[in-house]
Amino acid sequence: MANTPTPHIGAQFGEIAETVIMAGDPLRAKFMAEKFLDNPVQFNNVRGMLGFTGTHKGKRVSVMGHGMGIPSIGIYSYELFNFYGVKTIIRVGSAGSICEDLNLGDLVIAMGSCTNSNYAMQYELPGTFAPIADFSLCRGAAEACERLGYNYKVGNVFSSDTFYTENAHNDKWMNMGVLAVEMEATALYMNAARSGNRALTICTISDHIIKGLATTAEERQTSFTHMMEVAFSLV
Repeated sequence: MANTPTPHIGAQFGEIAETVIMAGDPLRAKFMAEKFLDNPVQFNNVRGMLGFTGTHKGKRVSVMGHGMGIPSIGIYSYELFNFYGVKTIIRVGSAGSICEDLNLGDLVIAMGSCTNSNYAMQYELPGTFAPIADFSLCRGAAEACERLGYNYKVGNVFSSDTFYTENAHNDKWMNMGVLAVEMEATALYMNAARSGNRALTICTISDHIIKGLATTAEERQTSFTHMMEVAFSLV
């Protein structure tokens, strides 16, 4: 295809599977390739954003990093959906809980994504767009959590454009029933909607913003694989 390789992905068309599981940290993508894929082949190292394609239980799937924040995942998911024929992107990442009942190590399945980003302005819509996940993926993830015995909640997350902020207003988002704060779901869901494809975000609670709690390095290593297992169950 004429548009590939892209400025950010060095793969040729056909080297990336129709389903891609993405993580912000490219080393987490490498970890998923080694743990979950049979015969993984690296297709990208541009800007250090590692990507691999292999098989999982006989089905072709790719894993790739997407970087931090809405602009970064906006670029990578756009190119995957529009230039590489990708049909499904599942993001796995970390989030900060602003829900009393969503604790460290629990999973949040992002059915919808609120935001303070202006990402939607490009579409020139005559109102406010509500970014949502694909229902079949969302339902499948919840069913996988039930089957595997993982604590989880399904609902809204807040995709923040800033990590360090002067006025977070987390209490106001909490009052609206938002479960957790992360930084990417909005752009992923909008790109999926605009291209007619599917997307889902599954996050592990790495810290509790309201309670002032955080996971240890060991806890992150042992519990963060749960969201990966759920994601790969959807392939």
